[in-house]
Amino acid sequence: MKQEYFAHASAVIDEGCSIGKGTRIWHFSHIMTGAEIGDNCNIGQNVVVSPGVVLGKNVKVQNNVSIYTGVICGDDVFLGPSMVFTNIINPRSAIVRKENYITTMVGKGASIGANATIICGNKIGQYAFIGAGAVVTREVKPYALVMGNPARQTGWMSEFGHKLVFDKEGMAECPESGEKYRLKEGIVSKIKY
Repeated sequence: MKQEYFAHASAVIDEGCSIGKGTRIWHFSHIMTGAEIGDNCNIGQNVVVSPGVVLGKNVKVQNNVSIYTGVICGDDVFLGPSMVFTNIINPRSAIVRKENYITTMVGKGASIGANATIICGNKIGQYAFIGAGAVVTREVKPYALVMGNPARQTGWMSEFGHKLVFDKEGMAECPESGEKYRLKEGIVSKIKY
């Protein structure tokens, strides 16, 4: 069967992984047995994708990211340079806890900034935006903007990645797309026409 993805000659692709059509895998990256990568993804330099990881379609993984067992990313997720996922709450070198990996879900369209750390077991909502260097220790709502250590919500973001400013009626508009959003009872939703 013809290979339908590109892998740089220095990349290591183990037997038994699934890689979608149009995906590109760059220098010194390692895709391990049991990893599932969707169509049209871009895996940057020096990336490790561990067994059992699932990446949806059009996921962009920047350089120096390790995606450990337990991570599931939806479509259109952006993982910034050198960001970190964990998969054990209480790691110790002398104690093997492979049976205790904790799942981390990253929703469709979410962006995680450079050098951010995502503590395992947390759900990152769709289109959430994690600021560079943030340390996420709890669930992040859809469309939420979080920053800092520990990460705290500081606002809301549009699907195009712009900060939303809500009026007294709880309405906001993305300055780039013109799409409208509603904030009601602490939840943001895009208005569909």
